Amino acid sequence: MTIRRIFSKAYKTYKQGVDDAFNRKNLFYTNLMLSAGISACGDMLEQKYEIYKGDLDKFDTPRTFHMGFSGLTTGIICHHWYSILDKIIIGRTLYMVVKKLLLDQFFCSPIIILSFFGTVAIFEEHPLENFTEEVRAKFWTLYKAEWVVWPPAQLINFYFLPTKFRVVYDNTISLGYDIYTSQVKHSKPDKSPTGAKDD
Repeated sequence: MTIRRIFSKAYKTYKQGVDDAFNRKNLFYTNLMLSAGISACGDMLEQKYEIYKGDLDKFDTPRTFHMGFSGLTTGIICHHWYSILDKIIIGRTLYMVVKKLLLDQFFCSPIIILSFFGTVAIFEEHPLENFTEEVRAKFWTLYKAEWVVWPPAQLINFYFLPTKFRVVYDNTISLGYDIYTSQVKHSKPDKSPTGAKDD
């Protein structure tokens, strides 16, 4: 009976924690913290891999902070976007889900990619120049990846899940995608006569 009571108490504590995290009052902050944490974790895993391959000499803590901060902006956008989307397109028929999916891919995805490059550029030496160059060089790489990863994931998201769980679901899918995002962001540009640029 003692073990049963321990498990019962642990489950009640867990359930209360989930209820508190995803209630109307705390949901915004929960979504922000999850998005920032997953983005930072994705970068840490990518850095570990780069160190293993010899592409990176040592762990870059500011880089992880910058990626986590970019996740914060993604969390803000997604939190409000899903609320708006569920208010203007009501229902879970396949037709409604496809409409949400197309709006998400054609409208929200580009905004998130631009906000990602813009947020990280804030911490760089020449923010506007770096933002413009990275959007030109890397936007389509990430946007094409969005079309591979997110349509099947969002079909599940929009069809089965209530609004309050949309961002946390995104983050469960997003860890692998965030590793890729970090790799694209920090990949070295090809050296070429037209593209090479010194300080």
